[in-house]
Amino acid sequence: MKRHEMSVEIGFKHCDPAGIVFYPRYAEMVNDTVEHWFKHGLGVDFDGLHRVRRIAIPTVKLNFNFMSPSRLGEVLTSTLRVEETGRSSVSFIVDFAGQDGRARLRADVKIVFVGMESMKSLEIPSDLKRSIEGYCWSAEPSLS
Repeated sequence: MKRHEMSVEIGFKHCDPAGIVFYPRYAEMVNDTVEHWFKHGLGVDFDGLHRVRRIAIPTVKLNFNFMSPSRLGEVLTSTLRVEETGRSSVSFIVDFAGQDGRARLRADVKIVFVGMESMKSLEIPSDLKRSIEGYCWSAEPSLS
């Protein structure tokens, strides 16, 4: 079971006047983690996926569990782990933790592969499905 990690430096742009991360910024950080995973973990960047292969991956589920605040100047680690793969969808967890190891946020995410023109779901391409399944928590992918 693999996981994908990425460092996130908390900058001024992420924070509210109290100096803590403004909650919608976590949605951007989750997307940054997914984009980083596709490029560095799966070997296909968003340009290749969207512009060349004409595949989009809209988010259809996004739930947050906030554990403790993150502050300006901190460095967090985001960790992505795949929970389940379906015919056209992938469900995964993205955890954020501080350098002290303390959990900050857990995001429960589901994306769906769709054709850019039709915006209808399509089967995950076999090259990507093999790579994605390497990040599954369980040894066997789901049959859904």
